[in-house]
Amino acid sequence: MSDTPNIVEAEFKPIPFDGPPPKFLLLYGSLRETSYSRAASEECARILQKFGGDTETFNPSGLPLPDDADASHPKVVELRDKVTACDAMVWVSPERHGAMTGIMKTQIDWIPLSLGGVRPTQGKVLAIGQVSGGSQSFNTVNQLRILGRWMRLLTIPNQFSTPKAWLEFQDGRMKPSPYYNRMVDVMEELMRFTVLTRDIRDELVDRYSERVETREELSKRVNQKSI
Repeated sequence: MSDTPNIVEAEFKPIPFDGPPPKFLLLYGSLRETSYSRAASEECARILQKFGGDTETFNPSGLPLPDDADASHPKVVELRDKVTACDAMVWVSPERHGAMTGIMKTQIDWIPLSLGGVRPTQGKVLAIGQVSGGSQSFNTVNQLRILGRWMRLLTIPNQFSTPKAWLEFQDGRMKPSPYYNRMVDVMEELMRFTVLTRDIRDELVDRYSERVETREELSKRVNQKSI
C-alpha cells in the first residue's frame, strides 16, 4: 500500500522525528463499493507511510447509529480504541446534499470528549478533506473543521477538496494532478504538525479552569437546573 508513483522523488522532503513513528488514524465517510472517500484516505495513508508514519484506517461498516447501541458495541470499542491510540487523524468525507455524510458524522459522534478521565482527541492533530461528485465545493471541509475544533483537535490550516472525483481516480488510485499535489501538501503539513506537537500535548491542553475546578464540581455545575 505504500507505493506513491505520483510523487516526484526529487521534490519530496522527509520530515525527521524522534522516537516511534507517529500514529495516524484515517476515517472515511462512504460504504459504497466504489468509495472515493475511502480511495482518497488510502492515498493519504500511502503518503503518510512514505513520511515514515504508522497508519491505520477504521472501516465504518457495522458501526451503529449514535445512541442506537451501547458503547460496549464491538465497532464502537474498536473506533474509540483507535482514536485513543493515535497521535493524529485524517477525516475524509464525500459531500452529499451539500454536507458531510451521515456515516462520517456517526463516527465522530461516537468519539466522546472524555473516556474514563482520558480525552481521546484533545491536543491531537487533524487533517480534513472531501471528495465531490460534482463541481468544487468546500461545504464539507468547513463542517469538518467546526467539528475538529469542537473535539479540541489541532486542525491544521491546509485542507483538500477534490471535485468530480470519478474523473480523478482510476482502479482505486488517484491520478497525477494538482488535486493530488494538494493532498500531498496536506499530509506533509499534518506530519510536521504531529511531529512538532506530540511530545508537548500535555502542555497544549493544560487549562487554568480545569486546575481550579474538579471534574465532580464541573459536572455538578453544568448539570444544575438553573444558573
